[in-house]
Amino acid sequence: PALSIHVYTHREVHGTVGSHVTLSCSFWSSEWISEDISITWHFQAEGSRDSISIFHYAKGQPYIDDVGTFKERMEWVGNPHRKDGSIVIHNLDYTDNGTFTCDVKNPP
Repeated sequence: PALSIHVYTHREVHGTVGSHVTLSCSFWSSEWISEDISITWHFQAEGSRDSISIFHYAKGQPYIDDVGTFKERMEWVGNPHRKDGSIVIHNLDYTDNGTFTCDVKNPP
């Protein structure tokens, strides 16, 4: 049997070109937070059908994907033990418009 994890993010986040923005991701699970917890952030550019992975947290380590425009501008500020999977994107650009999705898995 599988149990759900409730993930909470802001519906809309606004930023100014050149500034930074925090993409908040908090979650709730009825189960304890395992060492195998993983958090993945995806980005779908405005007008695009494709979504790309831009950040991954696994095995206690943050990994910023080295593809795309976010690789040099992203900062991990989350803490899974506090049920927080937030990231910061620095030096915002107008091409950052789109949909960001936070995906949390807490096996088993």
